[in-house]
Amino acid sequence: MDVEIVALAVSRQHAFEGRPQDGPRPDPEPLARTEIEVRAELGIVGDRYYGQAIHKNAAVTLIDAASLDEVVRLLGLPAPLDPHLTRRNITLRGFPIDDLAARRTPDGARIPGRRFTLGGITFQANRPANPCAWMDQVLAPGAMRALRNHGGIRATPLTSGTLRLGPTDLTLLPKNG
Repeated sequence: MDVEIVALAVSRQHAFEGRPQDGPRPDPEPLARTEIEVRAELGIVGDRYYGQAIHKNAAVTLIDAASLDEVVRLLGLPAPLDPHLTRRNITLRGFPIDDLAARRTPDGARIPGRRFTLGGITFQANRPANPCAWMDQVLAPGAMRALRNHGGIRATPLTSGTLRLGPTDLTLLPKNG
């Protein structure tokens, strides 16, 4: 299916440390990118989580731009939100990416996340990227609650390649593949 990558972000350092009310740490360089290099099993070249084994299942984060549109609607905000403020690596429009996350059934059984390709790169969707209190500081008061169950996903890249802003394709892979 056709989707559009509307924002790409790479952060060399973690900005959400300390108390949210104190605000994020400033970034030493802009987060926004026009393209990113993704490496299998490692993440995004230059990102703070690149090659860190502890973050293997959360090496790349994705969010649906429609979720941010919904925050604007629910909170009555006057303008669209800057997707880079969420610090999700990839913001795409045209697919409900949250639907791919791993989840638990009411009886506690684990349902694994889906595999998918985005721009020719294969990813394994893992757990949701749940919103935190920082969203109320960097987006708008009430954003954390508005993003609940729609904060994006954490994924592991299984193949390498380059992603660029603009139209691309997203393909769901068979559940066993």
